[in-house]
This record gives sequence, structure tokens and C-alpha cells, in this order.
Amino acid sequence: MVAYGCTLVYPAARFDPLLTLRACVDNRCTSLYGVPTMFIAVLDHPDFPSFKLETLRTGIMAGALCPVDTMNRVISDMGAREVTICYGMTETSPVSWQTRIGTSVELACSTVGQIHPHVECKVVDAETLEVLPCGMPGELWTAGYLVMQGYWEDERATAEAILHRDGKRWMRTGDLAVISEAGFCQIVGRIKDMILRGGENIFPKEVEEPLIAHPDISNASVIGVPDARLGEQVCAWIALKGGAPALGPATEEAAQKIRSWLKDKVAHFKVPKYILFKDEFPLTVTGKIRKVEMREISTRELGLQTPTSKL
Repeated sequence: MVAYGCTLVYPAARFDPLLTLRACVDNRCTSLYGVPTMFIAVLDHPDFPSFKLETLRTGIMAGALCPVDTMNRVISDMGAREVTICYGMTETSPVSWQTRIGTSVELACSTVGQIHPHVECKVVDAETLEVLPCGMPGELWTAGYLVMQGYWEDERATAEAILHRDGKRWMRTGDLAVISEAGFCQIVGRIKDMILRGGENIFPKEVEEPLIAHPDISNASVIGVPDARLGEQVCAWIALKGGAPALGPATEEAAQKIRSWLKDKVAHFKVPKYILFKDEFPLTVTGKIRKVEMREISTRELGLQTPTSKL
């Protein structure tokens, strides 16, 4: 906006789907930024059909996986045919990967695109710090002009996050990624969000991806919850397009259908033991799902206890 003299519109102090729609129409906006949950909220708002988004053309979606169905609706119903997917973090100013205009919907919804110009990234073994080959998951590191100088008045945190290797300053993202031979990056999870189940490592996105591809599911998020025997069990929060089923037999029947559908798509130990149907997820101010709060709510609702260590 500063470089090209564009107008930047803030619809509200906090995200509101109706105010966003009004702002887009009243200001004839051409671009819309947000996370998938925001786009879904706009598309599902009961007043959406009454708005004519004649000028919307492009935008950026980031922060989480975008369901293919949602992307198709953004293109067809909102007119944002050139919307792209981005990945980055505040510490890298903030974007390092992005899909290009013309990337297929399927590829855009399963990756975060290709690396930005003048930026370097690599996938490393989080323990040995050795660079891993294409196709293998590991921690994503970023180097280049975009890496921050450091955390404000916190040298210890800066030293932990930024490592000096090969004459470069590498930012440890904490994200687990796979880079293909074609240069597309897929974020498969967060190191701290990894589910440890009986010696098996499960990345939440391994389960989230097939879930959000389900024709009846509008959104899904997967976490690990305490388990006395295995350490953690897989728990999925699911938002159905028609709303949560009635409590009782209907809930268990819907959950069992989803488990059966998943069995052909993920390993048996990755199929969620617990499925909670929710119409709303706990979100940050910027619309990202708060998995820490999800874990707390799930543990309480399921009557689980966090295993305590024995000294």
C-alpha cells in the first residue's frame, strides 16, 4: 500500500464477517486478506447472497489449511480468482512461501507454494541439525533479508531461535515441513503440536487434510489429549456444514461414519479416538485456531486427566 499508493481498509477493530462484506462492497475492494476460518465465516454468513462482490479479484489466505471446497467458493462466489496461499511467521517479516497465480486449486490447498525471491529455506533434522533431502519431513529453517534482528530485549530467546550456520542467520520456525523436488513446500505440523501416541509420532495435519476434504465437513482441527496408557490419543474437533448433530445416538453415529471414512486414508492409529462436533472453534484475534485452548476444553469435557510424572 505504501509503495503503490493503494487504499488499505480495516472493516473493524476485530474480525466481523458482516462488516467485512460491507467494507468490500462500499470501498470496492479488489483484494481480501485473512485465514481460512475468516473466509468460511464470510461465505456462510446468512446475508452473503445479498452482497455483490463485483470488484474483488485477488487476496491472500494463510495461517491454516484451506479446504478445496472453500477455495472453490472463494473463486466462484466471491470472485477472488487470483487468491494465493502464503506461509511465514512474524519473525520472518512475515512471508517466505507463496503460491503463484495460476497454481491449481488442489496444489494450492495442499501446499504453501514456492519460496519467495532472495530467501533461503531448508529442512533439517531437529535433533542432529543435519539438512534432510527433498521429500523428508523436518524442521523448516529460513534465512535472508527477512529474518528479524531478534526478540526485544531477550537475548536468550533470540539465541535459541536464530542459529548462525554457513555465514548466515537461520530462523528456526518450529514448523515441520516437506519440500518436494518441484520446490513446493508442505507444512505437516508443529513440533510442539506433534501427538506422541504409544511411540508413534502423529502430525495433526496428516489427519486434518483428509478431514477437511470430506464433503460434509466445513472445518476440522486435530490435537492430542491425555491418555494414561499411551501418553496421548488423537482428538478431532469437527464443524459440519449442516451444524453439529443432536446429542446422543446421532452424535456417535456421525462420529463413527467419519472414522469409517478415514480408515482408507490414514493409518489405523491416526484415526481419532475422540470426535467432538463444534460449530465454533476458539480463535486468536487474527482468526487462527487456539489449539492450547482446544486441548484444555477437550480434556475437561472428556473427563480426562493429564498424566503426572513419578519421581
